[in-house]
Amino acid sequence: MSSTTTERPQAPVTTATRPTTGTGAPAGIDPRGPQFAAGVTALVLIAILGLPPVAALVLTIVQASLFALGAARGVQHTPHSWAFKRFIRPRLGAPDELEDPAPPRFAQSVGLVFTLVAIAGYVAGLTVLAQVAIGFALVAATLNAVFRFCLGCEMYLLIKRATA
Repeated sequence: MSSTTTERPQAPVTTATRPTTGTGAPAGIDPRGPQFAAGVTALVLIAILGLPPVAALVLTIVQASLFALGAARGVQHTPHSWAFKRFIRPRLGAPDELEDPAPPRFAQSVGLVFTLVAIAGYVAGLTVLAQVAIGFALVAATLNAVFRFCLGCEMYLLIKRATA
């Protein structure tokens, strides 16, 4: 999600308004975690584009599995999140605010769709289709990694606003 966008339909989760889980722990996530994951994902997607089709298919299946895990369980339960919490988060100050995990989870679903299209393309011998699908996912991951602008999160918020 973008930290520069001011017309958010929902307020950020701050210390004063932070919802809790059933255990009393904060329900939000550190927004820098998904940004880190997007950076790792962008590197993987770049690698996919540089590989021959069979190797690209294998790595695309791995990336699709990671997207599926993030979509099913939430981004806070992925290997990227574990690496962020273990190696990066301890070296940073506390975040100013926590983020609702639902939009990043939806964004993982969008990434999953693109990688599934890419897998279908590689399997069918339609390498260009596969590379275009990976390219779209790469653009989204790069926007999140570099600018903290999550396209999937924005889609989630637009859909939520349209259906509310």
